[in-house]
Amino acid sequence: MDHDRHAPNDTRFLVVIGKPPKCRSIYVYVLFRTKGRIVTPIPASPQPLELTPAQAFDALYAFCAPALVRQTFLLTGRRELARESVERAFQLAWQRWPEVAVDRDPAGWVRATAYEYALSPWHRFRPSVRRREPPLADRRDRELMNVLLELPPSYRRALLLYDGVGLDLPETAAEAEASTPAAAHRLLHAREAIAARLPELADPTALNRRLVELASTERQPAPGPPTVRRRGERSARFWTRAAIAFTAALIGTTTLALRTAPTHYEPPVPPGAVVQGVPPRVARGALSAAEAQLRAKLRSETAHGPERLVPQPS
Repeated sequence: MDHDRHAPNDTRFLVVIGKPPKCRSIYVYVLFRTKGRIVTPIPASPQPLELTPAQAFDALYAFCAPALVRQTFLLTGRRELARESVERAFQLAWQRWPEVAVDRDPAGWVRATAYEYALSPWHRFRPSVRRREPPLADRRDRELMNVLLELPPSYRRALLLYDGVGLDLPETAAEAEASTPAAAHRLLHAREAIAARLPELADPTALNRRLVELASTERQPAPGPPTVRRRGERSARFWTRAAIAFTAALIGTTTLALRTAPTHYEPPVPPGAVVQGVPPRVARGALSAAEAQLRAKLRSETAHGPERLVPQPS
């Protein structure tokens, strides 16, 4: 199977990082773009254009976001989650723009982030994700999408990166954070599962063509680049303030604990024990005549005895 992996570099990324990066076939040709539309590479300019970070980000977003939303839809089968994943990935890219701008493949950085967010297992607890998705109009598209969604997420991702985006096997393994043999194992099993359900897609070329057609049927509206940048900045400010508040609360709690904690060791009180053989207490009654006379005598005499004791002569 040939995905035209040796296509010329897409020089439109000159405005983003100042030099032609390694190209991905999805961003040069028709793959995952509007069906039948011809994309012509722009000739390289002798001098890279000097753009502000916002202009460079907007260029990357306008060039990659529509195709990436359609890819993520094939990965998840959910339109709103696909749009949200791509928007979230570009927000993170804007927050880390100094790192993304000098990356050898900014589009790959955003794609990997979008895929990770879309495949997060925490989405299953969201009510919006648990709702039933409207089915596709075409029967063949529904059959292919059902087969894709039955695959494990790791198999689905390997298939989409290799047979859809057109990455080489080592690049597919690196982006999926797996070894090359593991990525090949996932890819082969995904192809076998699709061929078992849809024999007409046993040929990788036919499978690639059907993935392109299926992705081209979806049109998801996406917010403009300025909106994504504003939301990313607002999200960064929110989490920064939340981190500061949490740190202040932690410091306050620690200080309170230090002020109120005991400064010396106090041994615990031992548990009580039952003592046997102790006579019961008897209530005191009225004094007898002899006891009353003795009490009066004791009270009338001095407390320390006679003033002077004289020894008896021998």
